[in-house]
Amino acid sequence: MDNTLLDNNHVEADLRNHLECEFGPQSWDRYWAIFEALRAVLGYGGTMKATQQLHDLGQSLWLDNITRGLLTSGTLRRYINEFSVTGLTSNPTIFDKAIKDEGFYDDAVHQKTAAGKSGEALFFELALEDLTQAADLFRPVHDATGGIDGWVSLEVSPLLADDTTDTIKAAVELHGRAKRPNLFIKIPGTREGIPAIEETIFAGVPVNVTLLFSREQYVAAAEAYMRGIERRIDAGLDPKVESVASIFVSRWDVAVKNKVPGELQNRLGIAIAKRAYKGYRELLTSSRWWKLAGAGARPQRLLWASTGTKDPGASDTLYIEALAAPDTINTMPEKTLLAFADHGKMRGELPADGGDAEALLAELSRAGVDDAALATELQREGTRSFDKSWNDLMDCIASRSAMLKKATQAKW
Repeated sequence: MDNTLLDNNHVEADLRNHLECEFGPQSWDRYWAIFEALRAVLGYGGTMKATQQLHDLGQSLWLDNITRGLLTSGTLRRYINEFSVTGLTSNPTIFDKAIKDEGFYDDAVHQKTAAGKSGEALFFELALEDLTQAADLFRPVHDATGGIDGWVSLEVSPLLADDTTDTIKAAVELHGRAKRPNLFIKIPGTREGIPAIEETIFAGVPVNVTLLFSREQYVAAAEAYMRGIERRIDAGLDPKVESVASIFVSRWDVAVKNKVPGELQNRLGIAIAKRAYKGYRELLTSSRWWKLAGAGARPQRLLWASTGTKDPGASDTLYIEALAAPDTINTMPEKTLLAFADHGKMRGELPADGGDAEALLAELSRAGVDDAALATELQREGTRSFDKSWNDLMDCIASRSAMLKKATQAKW
Protein backbone atom coordinates (compact mmCIF):
# COMPACT_ATOMS: atom_id res chain seq x y z
CA MET A 1 0.00 0.00 0.00
CA ASP A 2 1.45 3.37 -0.98
CA ASN A 3 1.18 6.72 0.81
CA THR A 4 -1.58 7.92 -1.55
CA LEU A 5 -3.83 5.07 -0.46
CA LEU A 6 -2.99 5.69 3.18
CA ASP A 7 -3.86 9.37 2.74
CA ASN A 8 -7.13 8.42 1.04
CA ASN A 9 -7.99 6.13 3.94
CA HIS A 10 -7.37 8.96 6.40
CA VAL A 11 -9.53 11.35 4.37
CA GLU A 12 -12.33 8.79 4.20
CA ALA A 13 -12.17 8.14 7.95
CA ASP A 14 -12.22 11.88 8.72
CA LEU A 15 -15.15 12.45 6.36
CA ARG A 16 -17.10 9.58 7.87
CA ASN A 17 -16.49 10.80 11.42
CA HIS A 18 -17.53 14.33 10.47
CA LEU A 19 -20.74 13.23 8.73
CA GLU A 20 -21.79 10.93 11.56
CA CYS A 21 -21.04 13.55 14.23
CA GLU A 22 -22.91 16.31 12.39
CA PHE A 23 -25.81 14.39 10.84
CA GLY A 24 -26.12 11.04 12.62
CA PRO A 25 -25.04 7.40 12.02
CA GLN A 26 -27.12 6.98 8.84
CA SER A 27 -25.47 9.90 7.05
CA TRP A 28 -22.57 7.80 5.72
CA ASP A 29 -24.96 5.48 3.87
CA ARG A 30 -26.83 8.47 2.44
CA TYR A 31 -23.53 10.01 1.33
CA TRP A 32 -22.57 6.83 -0.55
CA ALA A 33 -26.03 6.57 -2.13
CA ILE A 34 -25.69 10.15 -3.44
CA PHE A 35 -22.11 9.48 -4.56
CA GLU A 36 -23.12 6.37 -6.53
CA ALA A 37 -26.09 8.18 -8.06
CA LEU A 38 -23.79 10.98 -9.26
CA ARG A 39 -21.39 8.40 -10.71
CA ALA A 40 -24.26 6.86 -12.65
CA VAL A 41 -25.44 10.24 -13.96
CA LEU A 42 -21.91 11.10 -15.07
CA GLY A 43 -21.50 7.74 -16.77
CA TYR A 44 -19.07 6.17 -14.31
CA GLY A 45 -21.49 3.86 -12.54
CA GLY A 46 -22.20 0.23 -13.28
CA THR A 47 -18.85 -0.41 -14.91
CA MET A 48 -17.66 -3.04 -12.44
CA LYS A 49 -19.45 -5.74 -10.44
CA ALA A 50 -19.52 -5.29 -6.69
CA THR A 51 -17.83 -8.67 -6.33
CA GLN A 52 -14.95 -7.51 -8.53
CA GLN A 53 -14.69 -4.25 -6.58
CA LEU A 54 -14.44 -6.18 -3.33
CA HIS A 55 -11.81 -8.45 -4.83
CA ASP A 56 -9.84 -5.42 -6.08
CA LEU A 57 -9.95 -3.93 -2.59
CA GLY A 58 -7.94 -6.94 -1.43
CA GLN A 59 -10.67 -9.01 0.22
CA SER A 60 -11.08 -12.62 -0.89
CA LEU A 61 -14.62 -13.78 -1.64
CA TRP A 62 -15.14 -17.39 -0.63
CA LEU A 63 -18.25 -19.52 -0.93
CA ASP A 64 -19.55 -21.08 2.27
CA ASN A 65 -20.95 -24.11 0.51
CA ILE A 66 -19.93 -27.30 -1.27
CA THR A 67 -22.14 -29.86 -2.99
CA ARG A 68 -21.50 -32.41 -5.69
CA GLY A 69 -24.10 -30.60 -7.77
CA LEU A 70 -22.14 -27.35 -7.64
CA LEU A 71 -19.16 -29.23 -9.02
CA THR A 72 -20.80 -31.37 -11.70
CA SER A 73 -23.07 -28.61 -13.03
CA GLY A 74 -20.22 -26.18 -13.56
CA THR A 75 -21.80 -23.69 -11.16
CA LEU A 76 -18.72 -23.38 -8.96
CA ARG A 77 -16.54 -22.75 -12.01
CA ARG A 78 -19.01 -20.06 -13.10
CA TYR A 79 -18.84 -18.38 -9.68
CA ILE A 80 -15.05 -18.34 -9.98
CA ASN A 81 -15.21 -16.73 -13.41
CA GLU A 82 -18.13 -14.35 -12.90
CA PHE A 83 -18.05 -13.41 -9.21
CA SER A 84 -14.32 -13.48 -8.37
CA VAL A 85 -14.79 -16.38 -5.93
CA THR A 86 -11.34 -17.58 -4.89
CA GLY A 87 -12.02 -20.26 -2.25
CA LEU A 88 -14.66 -22.07 -0.25
CA THR A 89 -15.46 -23.41 3.19
CA SER A 90 -17.49 -26.43 4.29
CA ASN A 91 -18.95 -27.79 7.51
CA PRO A 92 -21.03 -30.80 8.61
CA THR A 93 -24.31 -28.88 8.27
CA ILE A 94 -23.55 -28.11 4.62
CA PHE A 95 -22.75 -31.76 3.85
CA ASP A 96 -25.78 -32.99 5.81
CA LYS A 97 -28.10 -30.81 3.72
CA ALA A 98 -26.39 -31.76 0.46
CA ILE A 99 -26.61 -35.51 1.08
CA LYS A 100 -30.25 -35.26 2.20
CA ASP A 101 -31.44 -32.99 -0.60
CA GLU A 102 -29.35 -34.05 -3.59
CA GLY A 103 -29.39 -37.37 -5.38
CA PHE A 104 -25.83 -36.79 -6.56
CA TYR A 105 -24.45 -38.76 -3.61
CA ASP A 106 -26.63 -41.86 -3.85
CA ASP A 107 -24.38 -43.93 -6.12
CA ALA A 108 -21.27 -43.09 -4.08
CA VAL A 109 -23.01 -43.84 -0.77
CA HIS A 110 -24.31 -47.14 -2.14
CA GLN A 111 -20.90 -48.20 -3.47
CA LYS A 112 -19.07 -47.29 -0.28
CA THR A 113 -21.68 -49.03 1.86
CA ALA A 114 -21.33 -52.15 -0.26
CA ALA A 115 -17.57 -51.94 0.30
CA GLY A 116 -18.13 -52.01 4.06
CA LYS A 117 -17.77 -48.28 4.77
CA SER A 118 -20.04 -46.46 7.22
CA GLY A 119 -20.23 -43.45 9.52
CA GLU A 120 -17.21 -41.15 9.70
CA ALA A 121 -15.12 -43.24 7.31
CA LEU A 122 -17.79 -43.05 4.61
CA PHE A 123 -18.36 -39.34 5.16
CA PHE A 124 -14.71 -38.35 4.92
CA GLU A 125 -14.36 -40.27 1.66
CA LEU A 126 -17.33 -38.34 0.22
CA ALA A 127 -16.06 -35.01 1.56
CA LEU A 128 -12.53 -35.53 0.27
CA GLU A 129 -13.85 -36.46 -3.18
CA ASP A 130 -15.76 -33.16 -3.34
CA LEU A 131 -13.11 -30.98 -1.75
CA THR A 132 -10.21 -32.30 -3.83
CA GLN A 133 -12.21 -31.49 -6.98
CA ALA A 134 -12.91 -28.00 -5.64
CA ALA A 135 -9.25 -27.60 -4.64
CA ASP A 136 -8.24 -28.42 -8.21
CA LEU A 137 -10.60 -25.73 -9.54
CA PHE A 138 -8.99 -23.19 -7.22
CA ARG A 139 -5.43 -24.40 -7.82
CA PRO A 140 -4.68 -21.77 -10.52
CA VAL A 141 -5.62 -19.03 -8.02
CA HIS A 142 -3.55 -20.73 -5.34
CA ASP A 143 -0.50 -20.89 -7.59
CA ALA A 144 -0.94 -17.36 -8.97
CA THR A 145 -1.09 -15.88 -5.45
CA GLY A 146 1.83 -17.87 -4.15
CA GLY A 147 -0.41 -19.90 -1.84
CA ILE A 148 -2.18 -16.95 -0.23
CA ASP A 149 -5.57 -17.64 -1.83
CA GLY A 150 -7.41 -20.47 -3.59
CA TRP A 151 -8.19 -22.58 -0.51
CA VAL A 152 -10.87 -25.08 0.47
CA SER A 153 -11.57 -26.20 4.04
CA LEU A 154 -12.44 -29.52 5.69
CA GLU A 155 -13.40 -29.78 9.34
CA VAL A 156 -12.17 -32.46 11.75
CA SER A 157 -14.93 -34.24 13.65
CA PRO A 158 -16.49 -31.74 16.09
CA LEU A 159 -16.68 -34.57 18.61
CA LEU A 160 -12.92 -34.16 19.02
CA ALA A 161 -13.31 -30.57 20.30
CA ASP A 162 -12.30 -31.60 23.84
CA ASP A 163 -9.50 -33.92 22.73
CA THR A 164 -6.32 -32.09 21.76
CA THR A 165 -4.27 -35.19 20.91
CA ASP A 166 -6.84 -36.81 18.63
CA THR A 167 -7.59 -33.46 16.94
CA ILE A 168 -3.92 -33.13 15.94
CA LYS A 169 -3.84 -36.73 14.74
CA ALA A 170 -7.03 -36.30 12.67
CA ALA A 171 -5.82 -33.01 11.14
CA VAL A 172 -2.51 -34.50 9.97
CA GLU A 173 -4.22 -37.64 8.66
CA LEU A 174 -6.96 -35.84 6.71
CA HIS A 175 -4.56 -33.38 5.11
CA GLY A 176 -2.27 -36.22 4.10
CA ARG A 177 -5.14 -38.13 2.50
CA ALA A 178 -6.23 -35.11 0.45
CA LYS A 179 -2.82 -34.70 -1.18
CA ARG A 180 -3.69 -31.09 -2.03
CA PRO A 181 -1.55 -28.14 -0.89
CA ASN A 182 -4.60 -25.83 -0.87
CA LEU A 183 -6.74 -27.67 1.68
CA PHE A 184 -7.17 -26.16 5.13
CA ILE A 185 -8.08 -28.34 8.08
CA LYS A 186 -10.62 -26.60 10.32
CA ILE A 187 -9.92 -26.73 14.06
CA PRO A 188 -12.09 -24.89 16.62
CA GLY A 189 -10.41 -22.09 18.56
CA THR A 190 -11.63 -23.43 21.89
CA ARG A 191 -9.48 -23.85 24.99
CA GLU A 192 -8.64 -27.43 23.97
CA GLY A 193 -8.29 -26.45 20.33
CA ILE A 194 -5.61 -23.80 20.90
CA PRO A 195 -2.76 -26.27 21.65
CA ALA A 196 -3.98 -28.43 18.73
CA ILE A 197 -3.67 -25.42 16.42
CA GLU A 198 -0.08 -24.79 17.54
CA GLU A 199 0.94 -28.43 17.12
CA THR A 200 -0.81 -28.80 13.76
CA ILE A 201 0.91 -25.69 12.40
CA PHE A 202 4.22 -26.99 13.73
CA ALA A 203 3.52 -30.23 11.85
CA GLY A 204 3.20 -28.18 8.65
CA VAL A 205 -0.56 -28.60 8.17
CA PRO A 206 -2.51 -25.48 7.08
CA VAL A 207 -5.26 -24.57 9.56
CA ASN A 208 -8.54 -22.69 9.36
CA VAL A 209 -9.29 -21.76 12.97
CA THR A 210 -13.06 -21.83 13.38
CA LEU A 211 -15.58 -20.84 16.07
CA LEU A 212 -13.97 -17.53 17.02
CA PHE A 213 -16.34 -14.87 18.33
CA SER A 214 -14.21 -12.07 19.79
CA ARG A 215 -10.94 -10.18 19.56
CA GLU A 216 -9.63 -12.09 22.58
CA GLN A 217 -10.44 -15.47 21.06
CA TYR A 218 -8.87 -14.34 17.79
CA VAL A 219 -5.68 -13.19 19.52
CA ALA A 220 -5.39 -16.56 21.31
CA ALA A 221 -5.64 -18.32 17.93
CA ALA A 222 -3.14 -15.94 16.33
CA GLU A 223 -0.65 -16.50 19.14
CA ALA A 224 -1.03 -20.28 18.77
CA TYR A 225 -0.29 -19.88 15.06
CA MET A 226 2.79 -17.75 15.77
CA ARG A 227 4.08 -20.21 18.37
CA GLY A 228 3.81 -23.01 15.82
CA ILE A 229 5.73 -20.93 13.25
CA GLU A 230 8.38 -19.89 15.81
CA ARG A 231 8.97 -23.53 16.66
CA ARG A 232 9.34 -24.39 12.98
CA ILE A 233 11.94 -21.65 12.57
CA ASP A 234 13.83 -22.89 15.63
CA ALA A 235 13.76 -26.42 14.19
CA GLY A 236 15.07 -25.22 10.81
CA LEU A 237 11.75 -25.91 9.04
CA ASP A 238 10.00 -23.83 6.38
CA PRO A 239 7.99 -21.06 8.14
CA LYS A 240 5.45 -20.83 5.30
CA VAL A 241 2.44 -22.67 6.71
CA GLU A 242 -0.79 -20.86 5.87
CA SER A 243 -3.65 -20.21 8.26
CA VAL A 244 -6.84 -18.19 8.55
CA ALA A 245 -8.78 -17.19 11.67
CA SER A 246 -12.58 -17.24 11.29
CA ILE A 247 -14.66 -14.71 13.23
CA PHE A 248 -18.38 -15.54 13.33
CA VAL A 249 -20.45 -12.38 12.92
CA SER A 250 -24.22 -12.71 12.48
CA ARG A 251 -24.69 -15.05 15.46
CA TRP A 252 -24.02 -12.07 17.73
CA ASP A 253 -27.03 -10.24 16.39
CA VAL A 254 -29.23 -13.32 16.60
CA ALA A 255 -28.23 -13.70 20.26
CA VAL A 256 -29.40 -10.19 21.24
CA LYS A 257 -32.41 -9.94 18.95
CA ASN A 258 -35.32 -8.39 20.87
CA LYS A 259 -32.99 -7.74 23.83
CA VAL A 260 -31.64 -4.38 22.68
CA PRO A 261 -33.37 -1.21 21.42
CA GLY A 262 -34.34 -1.08 17.75
CA GLU A 263 -31.56 1.32 16.83
CA LEU A 264 -28.99 -1.19 18.10
CA GLN A 265 -30.42 -4.20 16.24
CA ASN A 266 -27.99 -5.87 13.80
CA ARG A 267 -25.06 -3.72 14.95
CA LEU A 268 -23.35 -5.86 17.58
CA GLY A 269 -21.76 -8.37 15.19
CA ILE A 270 -20.25 -5.63 13.05
CA ALA A 271 -18.91 -3.79 16.12
CA ILE A 272 -17.25 -7.00 17.36
CA ALA A 273 -15.77 -7.54 13.88
CA LYS A 274 -14.38 -3.99 13.83
CA ARG A 275 -12.74 -4.53 17.22
CA ALA A 276 -11.21 -7.80 16.00
CA TYR A 277 -9.99 -6.11 12.82
CA LYS A 278 -8.20 -3.48 14.88
CA GLY A 279 -6.53 -6.30 16.86
CA TYR A 280 -5.55 -7.96 13.58
CA ARG A 281 -3.96 -4.80 12.24
CA GLU A 282 -2.12 -4.16 15.52
CA LEU A 283 -0.72 -7.69 15.50
CA LEU A 284 0.59 -7.26 11.95
CA THR A 285 2.58 -4.19 13.04
CA SER A 286 4.01 -5.84 16.18
CA SER A 287 7.72 -6.52 16.51
CA ARG A 288 6.99 -10.20 17.15
CA TRP A 289 5.20 -10.54 13.83
CA TRP A 290 7.80 -8.56 11.89
CA LYS A 291 10.48 -10.92 13.16
CA LEU A 292 8.50 -13.88 11.81
CA ALA A 293 7.77 -12.08 8.54
CA GLY A 294 11.48 -11.39 8.17
CA ALA A 295 12.08 -15.13 8.40
CA GLY A 296 9.60 -15.74 5.59
CA ALA A 297 6.35 -16.41 7.49
CA ARG A 298 2.96 -15.43 6.07
CA PRO A 299 0.24 -13.60 8.03
CA GLN A 300 -2.67 -15.61 9.37
CA ARG A 301 -5.47 -13.82 7.53
CA LEU A 302 -8.69 -12.80 9.23
CA LEU A 303 -11.83 -14.41 7.82
CA TRP A 304 -15.42 -13.22 8.32
CA ALA A 305 -17.76 -16.20 8.77
CA SER A 306 -21.49 -16.44 9.45
CA THR A 307 -22.13 -13.48 7.14
CA GLY A 308 -25.56 -14.42 5.88
CA THR A 309 -28.24 -12.01 7.16
CA LYS A 310 -30.57 -13.75 9.62
CA ASP A 311 -33.00 -10.85 10.13
CA PRO A 312 -35.52 -10.71 7.24
CA GLY A 313 -35.98 -7.01 7.93
CA ALA A 314 -32.32 -6.20 7.34
CA SER A 315 -30.35 -5.91 4.12
CA ASP A 316 -29.41 -9.29 2.65
CA THR A 317 -25.92 -7.93 1.99
CA LEU A 318 -25.47 -6.28 5.40
CA TYR A 319 -22.40 -8.20 6.56
CA ILE A 320 -20.68 -8.09 3.17
CA GLU A 321 -20.95 -4.34 2.67
CA ALA A 322 -20.05 -3.56 6.30
CA LEU A 323 -16.97 -5.81 6.47
CA ALA A 324 -15.06 -4.84 3.33
CA ALA A 325 -11.37 -4.75 4.26
CA PRO A 326 -8.06 -5.53 2.54
CA ASP A 327 -6.08 -8.64 3.50
CA THR A 328 -9.19 -10.39 4.79
CA ILE A 329 -11.65 -13.03 3.57
CA ASN A 330 -15.44 -13.08 3.60
CA THR A 331 -16.92 -16.56 3.22
CA MET A 332 -20.59 -16.21 2.35
CA PRO A 333 -23.58 -18.48 1.80
CA GLU A 334 -24.54 -18.98 -1.83
CA LYS A 335 -27.71 -16.90 -1.41
CA THR A 336 -25.68 -14.00 0.01
CA LEU A 337 -23.07 -14.20 -2.75
CA LEU A 338 -25.78 -14.01 -5.41
CA ALA A 339 -27.47 -11.11 -3.64
CA PHE A 340 -24.22 -9.15 -3.38
CA ALA A 341 -23.41 -9.82 -7.04
CA ASP A 342 -26.89 -8.62 -8.00
CA HIS A 343 -27.34 -5.47 -5.92
CA GLY A 344 -24.49 -5.13 -3.46
CA LYS A 345 -22.64 -1.85 -3.01
CA MET A 346 -19.16 -0.90 -1.92
CA ARG A 347 -19.48 1.55 0.97
CA GLY A 348 -15.87 2.10 1.89
CA GLU A 349 -13.65 -0.15 3.99
CA LEU A 350 -13.25 -1.00 7.65
CA PRO A 351 -11.13 1.52 9.54
CA ALA A 352 -7.87 0.02 10.78
CA ASP A 353 -8.38 1.67 14.19
CA GLY A 354 -11.78 0.02 14.74
CA GLY A 355 -13.73 3.18 13.99
CA ASP A 356 -16.82 3.52 16.18
CA ALA A 357 -16.61 -0.04 17.56
CA GLU A 358 -15.82 0.84 21.18
CA ALA A 359 -18.40 3.63 21.34
CA LEU A 360 -21.07 1.30 19.97
CA LEU A 361 -20.07 -1.55 22.28
CA ALA A 362 -20.26 0.86 25.23
CA GLU A 363 -23.79 1.78 24.15
CA LEU A 364 -24.71 -1.90 23.89
CA SER A 365 -23.22 -2.49 27.32
CA ARG A 366 -25.49 0.18 28.75
CA ALA A 367 -28.36 -1.69 27.10
CA GLY A 368 -27.38 -4.81 29.06
CA VAL A 369 -25.04 -6.65 26.67
CA ASP A 370 -21.99 -8.26 28.33
CA ASP A 371 -19.94 -8.99 25.20
CA ALA A 372 -17.19 -10.90 27.05
CA ALA A 373 -19.64 -13.31 28.65
CA LEU A 374 -21.63 -13.59 25.43
CA ALA A 375 -18.48 -14.45 23.42
CA THR A 376 -17.82 -17.38 25.75
CA GLU A 377 -21.42 -18.55 25.54
CA LEU A 378 -21.53 -18.23 21.75
CA GLN A 379 -18.41 -20.38 21.43
CA ARG A 380 -19.91 -23.02 23.73
CA GLU A 381 -23.20 -22.87 21.85
CA GLY A 382 -21.33 -23.12 18.54
CA THR A 383 -19.52 -26.24 19.76
CA ARG A 384 -22.83 -27.82 20.80
CA SER A 385 -24.39 -26.86 17.46
CA PHE A 386 -21.49 -28.39 15.51
CA ASP A 387 -21.81 -31.58 17.60
CA LYS A 388 -25.51 -31.79 16.74
CA SER A 389 -24.83 -31.16 13.06
CA TRP A 390 -22.22 -33.91 13.06
CA ASN A 391 -24.58 -36.39 14.72
CA ASP A 392 -27.32 -35.41 12.27
CA LEU A 393 -24.88 -35.99 9.42
CA MET A 394 -23.96 -39.46 10.71
CA ASP A 395 -27.68 -40.30 11.08
CA CYS A 396 -28.31 -39.03 7.55
CA ILE A 397 -25.56 -41.23 6.10
CA ALA A 398 -26.80 -44.26 8.03
CA SER A 399 -30.41 -43.81 6.93
CA ARG A 400 -29.39 -43.09 3.34
CA SER A 401 -27.20 -46.19 3.27
CA ALA A 402 -30.01 -48.34 4.66
CA MET A 403 -32.55 -46.94 2.21
CA LEU A 404 -30.30 -47.53 -0.81
CA LYS A 405 -29.43 -51.05 0.36
CA LYS A 406 -33.10 -51.87 0.79
CA ALA A 407 -33.92 -50.45 -2.64
CA THR A 408 -31.19 -52.58 -4.24
CA GLN A 409 -32.41 -55.75 -2.50
CA ALA A 410 -35.97 -55.05 -3.66
CA LYS A 411 -34.78 -55.03 -7.29
CA TRP A 412 -33.51 -58.56 -6.87
